[in-house]
Amino acid sequence: MSRAEVERTFAALPPVGGRGFAATWWGRAWLKALEDTALDGEQLRRGRKQAREGAVGAVCVRPGRVTGVVRDRDRTPYRSDVLLREFTEAEWDRLLEVVADRSGHIAALLDRDMPPQLAEDAAAVGVELLPGIGDLEPECGCEAWDHCPHTAALCYQLARLLDEDPYLLLLMRGRGERELLDELQVRSAARAAPHLPQAAEDASPPAPEGVPAREAFAAPGPPPLPAPPPAVAAPGRPPAPAGGTDPAEGLDVAALEFLAADAAVRAQRLLAEALSPGHASSPIPAALTVWQDTVRLTAAGPPAPIAARLAAGCGRDRADLTRAVRAWEHGGAAALTVLEEEWVPDAAALARARVQLAAAWEEDEQAPELRAAGNRWTVVGADLQVRYGRDGRWWPYRKERGRWWPAGPAGHDPAAALAMPGATRTGKGMILSEQRPVMDA
Repeated sequence: MSRAEVERTFAALPPVGGRGFAATWWGRAWLKALEDTALDGEQLRRGRKQAREGAVGAVCVRPGRVTGVVRDRDRTPYRSDVLLREFTEAEWDRLLEVVADRSGHIAALLDRDMPPQLAEDAAAVGVELLPGIGDLEPECGCEAWDHCPHTAALCYQLARLLDEDPYLLLLMRGRGERELLDELQVRSAARAAPHLPQAAEDASPPAPEGVPAREAFAAPGPPPLPAPPPAVAAPGRPPAPAGGTDPAEGLDVAALEFLAADAAVRAQRLLAEALSPGHASSPIPAALTVWQDTVRLTAAGPPAPIAARLAAGCGRDRADLTRAVRAWEHGGAAALTVLEEEWVPDAAALARARVQLAAAWEEDEQAPELRAAGNRWTVVGADLQVRYGRDGRWWPYRKERGRWWPAGPAGHDPAAALAMPGATRTGKGMILSEQRPVMDA
């Protein structure tokens, strides 16, 4: 598939309140390019309001262009595009060399982060990664010659998407995530090749004979490791006989096949992570507890009999397991911890949380009344809550039949968390819509 055919489409985002659309530095840089380029601040204000009200439909991002349909107050739709120049092959070559030279840059991109040093290093070789004044070119069905409310609304909406995935900026510059990571892996392997042992061309390598201990201790360091195994495109299917339980052995074949398939998926993921540059300096993740692994396995979607066995053996009721699985789907072990742990932030963390809450709503908006208990802020008179995680992110929760259920992934904006599906916002506060729970609590 050529780069011109690469594109990603995102469903319409829900309405959102708050003062800032971007929480990351690169998201704010995108909006600064828009605000520095547009000639009419009133058009930007109207576009920002339309984006907050959910007027932007699905957004399509592809090399050189982002496209969306924006509806006016009278529901008239306008196709809007914002163009950004793609990098030349020479620019991509310089940028990839910069990234490959620093394992920290690659590790950050794998974590969907973009360190400011990466943009500075790119600029040093003549590649302006982030857009600047005049770089965001508008095209709209309303035929405005400058940024209109529709293209402005599209840019504000895209800032929310960029916060979650900086690869979208690189996609607009011309390279998709998979292509980019593949090229970085090739360049990293080429850098490592001169340091790997070379086999003789005309004979198999002789068996190692060892060296005297005096020489080994005098050596400057350990010998180079052998070449890593090649990456695996996808986990394989484990072999398993047909049938259910072997009466002679008491072996549940279906359960064994599910566990083997799960092990293959995890092994493929671990191998991909191990082959990524910078992996050696990455922290070792904590081992899962039995309960966390039960939730993870249940979230993987096992056959019904195996899911029933997991539910029966976990020591929790079915509603607890269902809530835990929903949390896991929104953020893995971190989300499960937020579901089950209630803690009291220290003075510094509490001050940061209060600053974020105070800045989350526009001056002309009526902020909801919140009641705090530990790390949980509940909207008074509504079935909505946000929980403050130890990493400074906000997790949305919704009460369903008397119990609090995870309602979405974490974010840095508490107002956006409160505006997850199931609640819409207006300029005068919050209007709730009913939503039936997935399962009875």
